[in-house]
Amino acid sequence: MSTHNTINPSLSGSQSVSINKVLKNTYMLLGMTLVFSAITAAVSVFVGISQMMALGSMIAAFVMLFVVHKTADSSKGLLAIFVFTGLMGLSLGPMLSRYLALESGPQLVMQALGGTGIIFFALSGYALVSKKDFSFLGGFLMVGLLVVIVAAIANIFFAVPAVSLALSSAIIFIMSGLILFDTSRIIHGGETNYIRATVSLYLNIYNIFVHLLSILGVMDD
Repeated sequence: MSTHNTINPSLSGSQSVSINKVLKNTYMLLGMTLVFSAITAAVSVFVGISQMMALGSMIAAFVMLFVVHKTADSSKGLLAIFVFTGLMGLSLGPMLSRYLALESGPQLVMQALGGTGIIFFALSGYALVSKKDFSFLGGFLMVGLLVVIVAAIANIFFAVPAVSLALSSAIIFIMSGLILFDTSRIIHGGETNYIRATVSLYLNIYNIFVHLLSILGVMDD
């Protein structure tokens, strides 16, 4: 079988080679940013940054998200994405510290990491092997995100634990769908910039980990 058309037989040889390159660069950069994010999260826990500092890191990360997208077509985008993912890792410090302080905390964190890895590799692998076009999920997933955001804002005032659990479950479901959607976009030529592709997949993984850890914490309690 020709290696030029392993991604999508309907594409030309040059297109398939280009898509394979984007895919390879995306997974390589994704791996490096996840490791870097884990390092900054560990530093955040070790130093013991405050909740206010974590919030500041999160706000700065969202600002950097716009910078990443603006500079994604240049070498500056690589620096920007590491700053972004580093800040995202720092923002996890207080949350991880709370869980690690529990008797079963370290096990919960490892279970969340393992579960996140299984979800990502299973879904991304399925999209790669099946070569299905999941672009039809886009509208449904965007509507789902809007509903979850509105519900999350409302729950800030009502603080109903059952709603929080349902929201975490919904977010994991939506992010799982986005993994299929984003991977599909790459292999079908819809996303040709590996920096933007990396950011999308990173955010999916990040949100799955955070909310899976939340669900495991509730179940453990």
